Amino acid sequence: MTVHFIGAGPGAADLLTLRGRDLIAACPVCLYAGSLIPEAVLDHCPPGARIVNTAPLSLDEIEAEIARAHAAGQDVARLHSGDLSVWSAMGEQIRRLRARGIPFDVTPGVPAFAAAAAALEAELTLPGVAQSLVLTRTSGRASAMPEGETLDAFAATGATLAIHLSVHVLDEVIAELLPRYGADCPAAIVWRASWPDQRILRATLGTLAEATGGERGRTALILVGGALDPADFDESRLYAGDYDRRFRPVGADPRFPEGTQ
Repeated sequence: MTVHFIGAGPGAADLLTLRGRDLIAACPVCLYAGSLIPEAVLDHCPPGARIVNTAPLSLDEIEAEIARAHAAGQDVARLHSGDLSVWSAMGEQIRRLRARGIPFDVTPGVPAFAAAAAALEAELTLPGVAQSLVLTRTSGRASAMPEGETLDAFAATGATLAIHLSVHVLDEVIAELLPRYGADCPAAIVWRASWPDQRILRATLGTLAEATGGERGRTALILVGGALDPADFDESRLYAGDYDRRFRPVGADPRFPEGTQ
């Protein structure tokens, strides 16, 4: 028996890995976060599967469901939205499984920031503009931010920011970022990235709040940084015609001669 933690992607039912799909199809028990997992993903469950929406359950109740499946020798597909490496609450579940000696594995999923970037048709790391992406959030009732992990500290780097779970405090986010990025810095909000009702708002940091018309919602990602709408950026040297690299030796004395790849 194994508990398979599966990243179910940002919302679109077909943004699911083949491995995740196949694991869901093989598990007689499926626990899913009903508020964020599209029902179409559950169509991969086998006939007769026990399907449990964990949205109204406590951690103790989720653990009890897994323990029940373990006692019955039934594999579990444990579905979380996006990717499990960030803000998934997987860590606390894994800690309990380890304490019980219940086997588990992890299958990654498409994260929300990647779906939002795709919707914006944006590369978030552009040569000469930004080479780092910061995934962060603001403090909330469920989890406070550790001391030192502030928007101001991250903004000081000039990196592209992908700010999760914070659209409800948009005004505070903007106020903290303006001194670092300036009012003309490109910004965007993507609501429900990849879902059928996805919406995109592009603006500058100085006009973003007004552009929303007061709308905030809940499932949205705020992105800020020059890479969202660059006036100009450098081309990568990787594909330059005179760039000597392992798979394309160039010049009279290439670093990696033919046959040494």
